[in-house]
Amino acid sequence: MAHGNFVAYYRVSTAKQGASGLGLEAQKQAVTTYLDGGKWKLVAEFKEIESGKRSDRPQLAEAFKACRAYGATLVIAKLDRLSRDAHFLLGLQKAGVKFVAADMPEANEMVVGIMAVIAEGERKMISQRTKAALQAAKARGVKLGGFRGVHFTEEAREAGPAARQANAKARAADLAPIVAEIRGAGIVSLGGIARELTARGVPAARGGAWSSMQVSRLLELLA
Repeated sequence: MAHGNFVAYYRVSTAKQGASGLGLEAQKQAVTTYLDGGKWKLVAEFKEIESGKRSDRPQLAEAFKACRAYGATLVIAKLDRLSRDAHFLLGLQKAGVKFVAADMPEANEMVVGIMAVIAEGERKMISQRTKAALQAAKARGVKLGGFRGVHFTEEAREAGPAARQANAKARAADLAPIVAEIRGAGIVSLGGIARELTARGVPAARGGAWSSMQVSRLLELLA
């Protein structure tokens, strides 16, 4: 039975889903059902529309602030579907606020910490398996890249650049904290940032040292 102050956080994947209420209403119902009975107060609600184009969660950050201000518990509808969302789980773990998931009320900070580690491990293993498979194929004499007589559709041709752009943006998001730290130390020129990234052992897009042009492209993605 719920007691005390609560702050609700809901997350939907797309703007369309957020506008239609699909998914959002189900999350609200789950929270309402969990809070049914007892002596409690829902002091604030926050809704995040996460399109995948951004790695930060401004509404989640605001929810954390509200929890600290009100001495409230963060309540979310479903923890199980977020079990592979390392960014969310790590943020939840480090926020310094109490939380409860309506679908898994027994989960605590230790459980979330373990789930975050597993989520990050899965992400790394997927990347490693992909690289290993490509290396094995190359060792067998399989040609990687180039024309193999396959005729791509217009949709496939358009998807290639889009996928590369998405990967570039994801990579930029990973590098954002490092770049911010470098610039915060007073290194702001393209050449200076390139040298510092190289000195820190951060590989460029195709490996090796960074160039001023690569840094310029990275900053454009972060803008």
